[in-house]
Amino acid sequence: MKNLQTQRLYLRPISHQDLQAVHDLHSLPEVDEFNTLGIPETIDDTKNIVDQWILSHEEKPTRRFTFAVELKESNQFIGLIGINLGKEKYRNAEVWFKLHSNFWNKGFATEALTRLLTFGFEDLKLHRIEAGCAVANLGSISVLEKVGMKREAHTRKLLPLKSGWSDNYGYAILEGD
Repeated sequence: MKNLQTQRLYLRPISHQDLQAVHDLHSLPEVDEFNTLGIPETIDDTKNIVDQWILSHEEKPTRRFTFAVELKESNQFIGLIGINLGKEKYRNAEVWFKLHSNFWNKGFATEALTRLLTFGFEDLKLHRIEAGCAVANLGSISVLEKVGMKREAHTRKLLPLKSGWSDNYGYAILEGD
């Protein structure tokens, strides 16, 4: 699995060295607000998740890619981004991202997602890339729309959030968009 980069960021495959940073990220209440994963009770819970991500990178062909997002200037971990492939015949995938709240509203999520979409279309030869988010998640909605994704669906009470069941917006972008 290769490293990706943007003007300000490195996107590199997640590794065991990221365990504490991932645990800290998953433990932030503001980051957890629209996340269906929930806050991990222990670092062992986080280790199980990270182990699964690393194992998926070793599968041939790789179907799930999870990247640590780092600032180029300091190599500081600021979040996660991933792309999970669907059925091969459909040439589709779903993307997701989660950044530490100290790095919200600075364009980092948009920059990282733009690079991940390029990876999906150019390297993975995908036809369609999708994403979903809670209807109240205005930050993610903004990122998805900035990268050119179109809202295609409104699914009722799909997401089991800490606050209760949430409606979900479905977004997608095609290779020709």
